[in-house]
Amino acid sequence: MATTLEVNGRQVQVTAAPDTPVLWALRDELGLTGPKYGCGVALCGACTVLADGQPIRACSTPLSAIGAMKLTTVEGLGGQHPVQQAWVKHDVSQCGYCQSGQIMSAVALLATTPKPTDADIDAAMDGNICRCGTYQRVRAAIKDAAGLAPAAKAQA
Repeated sequence: MATTLEVNGRQVQVTAAPDTPVLWALRDELGLTGPKYGCGVALCGACTVLADGQPIRACSTPLSAIGAMKLTTVEGLGGQHPVQQAWVKHDVSQCGYCQSGQIMSAVALLATTPKPTDADIDAAMDGNICRCGTYQRVRAAIKDAAGLAPAAKAQA
């Protein structure tokens, strides 16, 4: 039995069982490799995608829980989203494995809190683990995408 999903603005059919984690339908059936398998128990955030704009852990969310929610993966941002541009500007990625999940959590944060405080950023990014430790660059990129980055100092 096929399940119809809306992913990145397109209606798609997947044939995975209803108890299949969303991650596997996205990766195995739809070829969307942005969301990564990290821990498999919703602790690391590498698999984060948005469901109706809210971050979910795709590794532990079954297809049956999605219903009519609209899913967005990092591929659905198109590469030109302000958060993606800030990620590049601040050279956030090192190995890059966790970055799609980090970016999706940051996109969700800025959609609900356009001018986040450090505490807002910490709360929203909690559970998005970066083994390379680029947390300060993540925070700087989020602030930049929100227009909160300090102005560049004039050259003397």
